[in-house]
This record gives sequence, C-alpha cells and structure tokens, in this order.
Amino acid sequence: MNVDNSAPTRPATEAKTLRRAFGAFATGVTVVTTGGEVPHAMTANSFTSVSLDPPLLLVCVDRGALMHQYLSASRYFGVSVLASHQEAEALHFADRHRTLGAAQFERVDWHPGHLSGVPLLSGTLAGFECEMWRAYDGGDHTIFIGEVLNLHQPTDREALLVFKAKFRQLSPDWSEVPA
Repeated sequence: MNVDNSAPTRPATEAKTLRRAFGAFATGVTVVTTGGEVPHAMTANSFTSVSLDPPLLLVCVDRGALMHQYLSASRYFGVSVLASHQEAEALHFADRHRTLGAAQFERVDWHPGHLSGVPLLSGTLAGFECEMWRAYDGGDHTIFIGEVLNLHQPTDREALLVFKAKFRQLSPDWSEVPA
C-alpha cells in the first residue's frame, strides 16, 4: 500500500472572495488607539476577548497599515467599542486620507485613559486601556494581545455592527443569551 505523505494542497482562494465570506460573520466595530507624542487611531472589527484571568483581548492589524507601526512601537493601546450612533466615528477613523496625528481626534469626543493616557472615544459601549502583552504572526496581519489595565462601560446603548461590509444595528426583538 502506498501512502502519500506529502502536504495537502489547498486551492488558492481569491482575496476578494475570502473577504466576502469573512464578512458573513457579523461583528462589532471598534476604534483602536495609541497615544504618545503622535497619537493614532484605526477602525477595526478584528477584535475579541481572549481571557478573563489575566484579562486579555486581541486586535489583528494588517502589517501594511500605519497602525501596525504605531502598535509595534507602543507599550499601551486603547480599544473603544462603538455604539450604534457612532457610524461617523467609524468612517472617520477608517478614512486613509484623514489628517493624522493629534488633529485626527479634533472631530470626535474623546478623553485620555486614566492610567496610560491613550485616547478613548466618549459615548461608547465600552473602552479598554491595555498594556501590550504579546504579538504573534498572523499571516499578513499581526495579532496584538493586550492586558486590560482599566475599563469603562458607561452606556447601555445598542452596538454598531458590520455585516457584509455594511453597518447594521441589532433588531429590537433580540433575546438574552444564557450565561
């Protein structure tokens, strides 16, 4: 009996097709920020909780994105989870042609994090101040894991979602998920 021990081949998946398939998974929308002399922000939906003990979260950032340079050089970063009324903020920080540096924050309401000073957007569902914990290779992205140092959850608003490359909101007829 002949056994083929060669690595399995996989069909090449066109990036556009793959992006469309990934977009079938509805996610929340966040703005990731770094502080310091030249603060920076980026809209991201590649965010998730990792661990409760220690408290960890992750964001995935394209290696070609300007935010990648900022996160790679930062000890601290922030994540603001956007509410349904914050579509303008999501679009602003996704605009690659916006003014950079501190000026990019002039159009939004924000406050410095209590411990690190990283910018956190106001009026969000939640805000996290994080210290960089680890960074891992994720293909054309880097997976940045942050330890949550401080958080705020000031509002009981609805979430801003993205589904199939469009902003969405939750249906008013949603039901509780058992804990």
